[in-house]
Amino acid sequence: MGGQRKNRRRRGRTGADDITGLSPQDRMKIRMQNKAKKKTADKYSIHQLLEKTEEYLDNFNFEMAQLFCQRALDLEPDNLEILDMMGNICMELGNGEKAKEIFLKAVHLSPDKGHAKYMCLGQIHCKEEALQYFQKGLEVLISAYQSHPKVSGAANFSDEMEATTKDISTAFCSVAEIYLTDLCMEEEAGDKCKEAITKALEYEPSSPEALQLMASYLFSMEQPQEGKEYLMKSLASWLPSLQKDKDEVQEAHDLVESPLPPYESRITAAKLLIEAEVFELATEVLEGLLEEDDEVIQVWYLLGWVCYLQAKESEEEEAFKDSARTYLRKAKKLYGKLRCDDSALLEHVEQILGDLGGEEAAAGDSDGEDAPLENIEDDFVPSSEDEAMEA
Repeated sequence: MGGQRKNRRRRGRTGADDITGLSPQDRMKIRMQNKAKKKTADKYSIHQLLEKTEEYLDNFNFEMAQLFCQRALDLEPDNLEILDMMGNICMELGNGEKAKEIFLKAVHLSPDKGHAKYMCLGQIHCKEEALQYFQKGLEVLISAYQSHPKVSGAANFSDEMEATTKDISTAFCSVAEIYLTDLCMEEEAGDKCKEAITKALEYEPSSPEALQLMASYLFSMEQPQEGKEYLMKSLASWLPSLQKDKDEVQEAHDLVESPLPPYESRITAAKLLIEAEVFELATEVLEGLLEEDDEVIQVWYLLGWVCYLQAKESEEEEAFKDSARTYLRKAKKLYGKLRCDDSALLEHVEQILGDLGGEEAAAGDSDGEDAPLENIEDDFVPSSEDEAMEA
């Protein structure tokens, strides 16, 4: 009978408490984890848990941020601030379904206040659903903005204010992007896209994002000259070579007010520069991206494409061709390493390499390890800045 009771007790223990059959080291590890959880629950207040969450977010440690934020959410499951924070953490971790669940709960609790949850839901969804969420977010934003005394410029808003002109401009940009991409085939998509961008620029005339979107729209409407003008205005706020003529005070101000656009946005800027045949600035943008992350296939591919195009109209034709081969070979190797599935990109890379020729020389080491990136610049065309330094 005693043995039967013992077996029943064992069968009743499951999950984290079931340590039967584990090694002494694993049992100790589980006990320490459970103890740490209890200690966390007893040790931290809501305020302290959120402080720890922010601390880990600042260090891009989203897994630890999620642990502390979840504990805060367990204590206050209807706290809108915590729900918003947890939803954003889930998005950073790539857990779209969990983020969607959290933001929808926040919508249920507070449908007419707080625009951020609608903008995040718009990012999670696509096509008409995304548009609906973005439009609802705009409705909430504009209502909040209009409820405050009129103040010119987003910089004059206090931290407590819920909506700024920058927020509204960004929301209109999100609507415009939907019409440029997912809903581009819809009736009057072009007109609705332009209307949204125009509204974005009304709220923030110098917004790099809105200016670049207008450039994209104009290029898509086969108005390259007008598109180039908007693109250059956008680049002037963040591209170093276009800021040289500004005085130091203004430049310092721009560095605070106009941080670098997101990585993907700068890739788009490079594509537009290539389309506008402004190859030197396209190269500058792409080289900056490469310094941040040297394992993005599209950046290597675009650098190769730029050099290939420059070779056609430069006296240094062979030098540009060599640079193009080097960039494109790197793109091709990364394609296999990262298991990319963009077959159109790979096809274009191989087509350009075929046009360039000289692939036989590289065939012998195609299966070998990549050369260190710090040694790869010997094959590239020197920039004007490099030549100045050598002089």
